Amino acid sequence: MFMRPVIGISGNQSVDASGRSGLFLGVDYYEAIHAVGGIPLALTFGGEPDALADLAGRIDGLLLSGGDDVNPQVFGEEPRLGLGSVTPARDALEVELFHRMRELGKPIFGICRGLQLMNAAMGGTLYQDLGREWPGNMQHAQKGPRQHTGHGVQVRPDTRLRAILETDRVLVNTFHHQAVHSLAPGLIATAHSQDGLVEALELPGDEFVLGVQWHPENLWRTMPEHRSLFAAFVRAAARAQGAQQGDVVGAEEKEGA
Repeated sequence: MFMRPVIGISGNQSVDASGRSGLFLGVDYYEAIHAVGGIPLALTFGGEPDALADLAGRIDGLLLSGGDDVNPQVFGEEPRLGLGSVTPARDALEVELFHRMRELGKPIFGICRGLQLMNAAMGGTLYQDLGREWPGNMQHAQKGPRQHTGHGVQVRPDTRLRAILETDRVLVNTFHHQAVHSLAPGLIATAHSQDGLVEALELPGDEFVLGVQWHPENLWRTMPEHRSLFAAFVRAAARAQGAQQGDVVGAEEKEGA
């Protein structure tokens, strides 16, 4: 029997006026996953490696959402001027889950910070602050509302991203001051801004590991090309779920033989 795939979504640390810490996750992520047939599940920080391995086995896809800066320690650098707030517990959770999900062959979709985390987890580096470190002249932190686009990106042909979007150029929103510096081994850049910044990346082959620098969760309601990103991701999670169920059935049949 088909069951809607469960998508684990990482979130931000939130601290209220009294100092209590909690989890914040924008509702747009939830609604986008739900709209294309998935079951969104917010992931809290922490957990031992064994517990995270169990979690990776229970979810069908991992969505690495936007948020605070990636700690430079993740990619082997010291913090420099311009670095914003970091959440080491979130970095640890996402890096561990990223590798666990890859071991299981389950799909991973990174959005904004999520793309940056994926690149860092695989051995790439990041610009810690574009204003100080990037020579381009485009605005990568738009002043308009999140539901509006800020600039266009050029999509590389013969890539998973191009097949999903069905276009060579797409308008995106933009809210970031970190970005890919050196690309991690194995990853390819699949879209760039006009001033040359990496706007999307993916892992070639059958494995669904894809990240975008923009925020499609704010655009999917009015722009079908951005909805298609979530639809493709959830379809990949459904396939992973089916493969896992097949493994379980096969193991049960073998035990009963």
